[in-house]
Amino acid sequence: MIEIQHLSRKFGDFTAVDGLTLTIAEGEVFGLLGPNGAGKTTTIRMLAGLIGKTSGDAWVAGCRVGDPAAARKLRGLVGLMPEEAGLYQDLSAARTLDFYGKLYQVPSGMRALRIERLLTMLDLWDRRNDRVRTFSKGMKQRLTIARAQINDPPVLFLDEPTANLDPAGAKTVRDFLLRLKQEKRTILLNTHQLSEAERVCDRVGIMQTKLIAVGTPDGLRGAASRHATAVQLAVVTDAAVEAARQASHASRADVAVSGNTITATHETSANGLKLF
Repeated sequence: MIEIQHLSRKFGDFTAVDGLTLTIAEGEVFGLLGPNGAGKTTTIRMLAGLIGKTSGDAWVAGCRVGDPAAARKLRGLVGLMPEEAGLYQDLSAARTLDFYGKLYQVPSGMRALRIERLLTMLDLWDRRNDRVRTFSKGMKQRLTIARAQINDPPVLFLDEPTANLDPAGAKTVRDFLLRLKQEKRTILLNTHQLSEAERVCDRVGIMQTKLIAVGTPDGLRGAASRHATAVQLAVVTDAAVEAARQASHASRADVAVSGNTITATHETSANGLKLF
């Protein structure tokens, strides 16, 4: 459903995405995991046809990304939840979805059914007639996810779908994604939390400009290893131990003392990237 071959994007001399190669099967939920600046958002923007690629190729639902002849068809086959909501503040939730449904030429009766279904599933139905400007940030985020589904696309791109949500809102979104998963939608989502990806993703790719590792969430955790740095001193003092603990706090390393040796140990993935 999504085929990516050596996809790269540069902004001047800066390489945001470097030679990404990946296949995501139909009906799979795939998570791109990495810190801010890892290239996750740039990848989604390229695949959705919002920005061009520097090199490489990609196909989404049979459409070649970057082909002007396929651009209109591609946008009808994907749903996008971007990093910024970009909602019209004076429209109600229902009118927002109705507006975008009209843009996608969804028939009136079908629009009404989808609006009720999506707003109900994302716990917004009781606020359907309220203006977006009265919504919390989390509610706007859920409405943006609903907007991405109004054209009933087979492919979804979601940029940090549970970021900034309270626990109840995050659970609502996860339940919605699991429902879409049952419907065999193909979903590519970005996150910087492995624990979040574990709850909904079939596979996860760890990304830091390049794709570093791919596997199931459990498999990536299982491939983690513990790396230790040992420093041997002539005399281990309380001040030296305290300094080691303070230095290790930011990296969440464990500090141990044995004789005249101080050892700091932390957990990394099999490819050397600290797990998030």
